[in-house]
Order: sequence, then C-alpha cells, then structure tokens
Amino acid sequence: MGRLFGTDGVRGLANRDVTAELALDLSVAAAHVLGSLGEFEGHRPRAIVGRDSRASGEFLAAAVSAGLASAGIDVNNVGVLPTPAVAFLTAELGVDIGVVLSASHNPMPDNGIKFLSRGGHKLDDELEAAIEARMGEDWERPLGGDVGRIRVDTGRAGEQYIEHLVGTIDVPLAGLRIAVDCANGAASEVGPATLRAAGADVVVINASPDGRNINEKCGSTHPEQLQAAVVASGADLGVAFDGDADRCLAVDASGALVDGDQIMGILAIAMRDRGDLVADTLVTTVMSNLGLKIAMTQAGIATIDTAVGDRYVLEAMRAGGYSLGGEQSGHIIMAAHATTGDGVLTALQLAARVAATGTTIADLAGVVRRLPQTLVNVPGVDKRRASTDESLLDAVRTAESDLGSTGRVLLRSSGTEDLVRVMVEAGTQAEADRVAHELADVVLHRLAL
Repeated sequence: MGRLFGTDGVRGLANRDVTAELALDLSVAAAHVLGSLGEFEGHRPRAIVGRDSRASGEFLAAAVSAGLASAGIDVNNVGVLPTPAVAFLTAELGVDIGVVLSASHNPMPDNGIKFLSRGGHKLDDELEAAIEARMGEDWERPLGGDVGRIRVDTGRAGEQYIEHLVGTIDVPLAGLRIAVDCANGAASEVGPATLRAAGADVVVINASPDGRNINEKCGSTHPEQLQAAVVASGADLGVAFDGDADRCLAVDASGALVDGDQIMGILAIAMRDRGDLVADTLVTTVMSNLGLKIAMTQAGIATIDTAVGDRYVLEAMRAGGYSLGGEQSGHIIMAAHATTGDGVLTALQLAARVAATGTTIADLAGVVRRLPQTLVNVPGVDKRRASTDESLLDAVRTAESDLGSTGRVLLRSSGTEDLVRVMVEAGTQAEADRVAHELADVVLHRLAL
C-alpha cells in the first residue's frame, strides 16, 4: 500500500489492503508509540474501539481489540457508533486511545482504521509515521494479569453520546418534522434517537444496516431518496448522513438540496448572533463556493481557506482558536462540542436554528447564493507541472481577471492519478462551463504526457 496513513487514517479494500493482520500490527505499534510518550504512566491504559456497519468491521474490530489487549490495554468495544461518537467518548471517558473502523462515505467493500489520541483528536503526521516505523518490531509482551481485558459495551456509550448532543441546544424541536437518511450506516440508531430526544417528529429512511448496504445509493452522497421522502412526508426539512456520520447535508421542504456551504453559512450567522463565533471567523477549504465567502463578507464574518480535507480545517481551527469550520461536503466542525466533524450534531444545530427563528431552512439557506460551478477532470497529464508551467498560469490569471470579483479559478492535482482538476465559478453556468473547458484544453496542451 506504500505509505499506510493517508489524510484520514489507513484506508483501502477490506481483507486485501486492510487486513486483520494489518489491524493487529498497527494497534500494537500504536500502543507502543503512544505509550513511549508517557501517555500511560500512572494508570492502567484504556481504549475505546468503535466501527461503522460494514461486515468487515466485525473482524477488523476484533483484530484491533486483540492487538491492543496483547499490549496491555483494556478495551471497551462500543460496537456500531459514528466516528464523532467515538471521538467524544475518548475525551469524555478520559481513555488513552480511540480507534474507529470505517471508510466513511466510501463503498461497502472498503474499510479503514483511524486512531485518536487522548482527548479524541486525530493523530498528527509525525505520530502516524512513528507507528508505521514500529510495526513488526520485537517487543516484550505483558504476561498474566498485565494483559489487557476486552469488554463489549451494552449500549451505555450510545446513550452518553445522545445525552451530550441534546445538551448542546437550548430550544426544543417540538413541532418540527425531520426526515433522516441514515445511509444504513453508523448513525442508524443514534441519529433518529437524538432528534427524537430533542422533541422532533422523525421520519426515518435507510436505517436497516445489514453489513452490505452502507452508503448504497443513499445518504449524503446520494440524497435523491431523502429529497423524495421530505416531499412525500411533508417534513419541514431533511438531513442525510454518510456511513460514519461525520457529514451532514440537508434538504428543504420543497426537496431542494442544502449543501455544506449553505449549512456553514446558517450556523456561522447563528453563532455570530449568540456571540459564539470566535473572532467572527469561519474556516473553510479552497473548494467552498465563492458564494459562501461573499455572503459571509456581507454578514461581517471573515473566512479563512485551507487545503481540502477536514484535518486541515481542524488544524487551522486549533491554531487560531476558531469555533466553526467545515467543507462543502457537509463535514462541519463545531469546536465547542466536538473534536471532529459530526453529522448528527450538525443536523441538531441546524434544526435548532429553524426552531429558534421560526424561519424555514430554505429562507435561512438563501443567505448563501451559490455561484455556478464547473469542474473538469483532465487525465493523462503531468500534474507536477500544474503549478509551474508559466503559459498555463498566465491563462489562469487572464481567466481570473476576466471573471472579476464574482468568479474564480482553481487548479488541483490529484493525489493518486495523473490528473488535474479545473474548477471554475462564474456569474452564469454558461460562463463557468466555457472558461473551465477552455482552461482544460490549455492544461491538456501544456501538460500532456
């Protein structure tokens, strides 16, 4: 697999790339690395292991638990819970390691392994590199009573998570009907239960995981079922999670999609009004629509751009002490309540804003006028020269000048393929299409392999 850790843990095809042997070895190495930092001194170390609903998560969770226990760590296997729930419990219970088995929004055959440090934070690149370096090393194994114990949670972990989420809002959701698409994933139980506990009338779809149907034409990557369900049930709004429920997209009463940029706009203004938006600043990625930035400027809210990926959003938030950030995909981080993106928390906060203002989600989302956006993938090119070819850069500068303040151009190189992505936003869809395809032709001409 080359370097094991990517931008969100170790991920690949389950039982080929991500095997039981790999899961066990990684867990032992993680125990050694975190232990060498003094994380376990003065107490018997503990870990929480959770997973999404994929069938492969069963054997991978068993392997991770075995590896940690063999290294002397007591394990609480909490079963199927969202990634943000495991992060919350890692911090709330003061355990030393959290582990999530999930491939998020990826297809069912994939799976992944994500480690969290004390406090529920993702590991930084240096720690991940150290874990890789210590895999397969000789080590002195604990014996007798020093080996770790494994217990299976009976449901209290999920209850604690729901109580935490409901405690983040101060307005009941009584009178709101909310349709929820659980993607047959990790939030199939706790997602609807949280909204019901907050007082909402909840209509549920795709909450029958069987180990094979996670993300299958449903959830935040396929919102069509939710859009139909909202209209058919007369719901005030709908929310869709992905497989591990760290993302949330929404749907208004007419069935129109409300994306992550619009959700961030709604929550940023709500937090500003409450005085909770630190430095009146929202952290976004370079892929957020320019319409969000224009709307935030008009609302007196600054925006800070990061590279694409929730870990980069979180790094910027922690560095600046900011309270809200996220991605267009619906990965929203609210630092006062979570250490990672949390789809159920986002849904709850969004519904609370609707309830508190008495305003429809369509009207709330209307503050963000999304500019037409066109994305063209250009394969078969030398992506390394995308940032240095002067003729290409001149073409980009000319296009940006022509688009003015209501348009922009973004070139991104794929991390895994010989491919460059050209993204253009403009005042009209026709203009965005034209400029994107013209620049794609320049990319192909200048960078062809």
